[in-house]
Amino acid sequence: MGACSPSTGGGSGLASSADVKNVLIFVLAGALLGIVVASLVVPPALAWYTAPGGLPQGAQIQALVQIPEVIRYSTGRLIRGQMIGAAIGAIAGFGVGFFASARWRQAISSPATRA
Repeated sequence: MGACSPSTGGGSGLASSADVKNVLIFVLAGALLGIVVASLVVPPALAWYTAPGGLPQGAQIQALVQIPEVIRYSTGRLIRGQMIGAAIGAIAGFGVGFFASARWRQAISSPATRA
């Protein structure tokens, strides 16, 4: 990197490799957290969404289902929910990492400019 790198307080808009690494870590951690949250939220939401409503308590529903199709449907929805959770978490992780990196860089460069 040249003399204008942000880590040395030069004020250039170019990011150092340490900044990129930190943002990437936040993105991956956010994606992983999004997957975990989706794994906890999607199955109960899927059960609620597919449950029939308006039945009296204890009423049994007589239904013929094809188990392989039900399994395919539910696992497909779970994986789709995990992908959406990972995308939301990655976007949130990028925002947190970007602003944390900028704030850290500003805190490091501020005492150097005062001296």
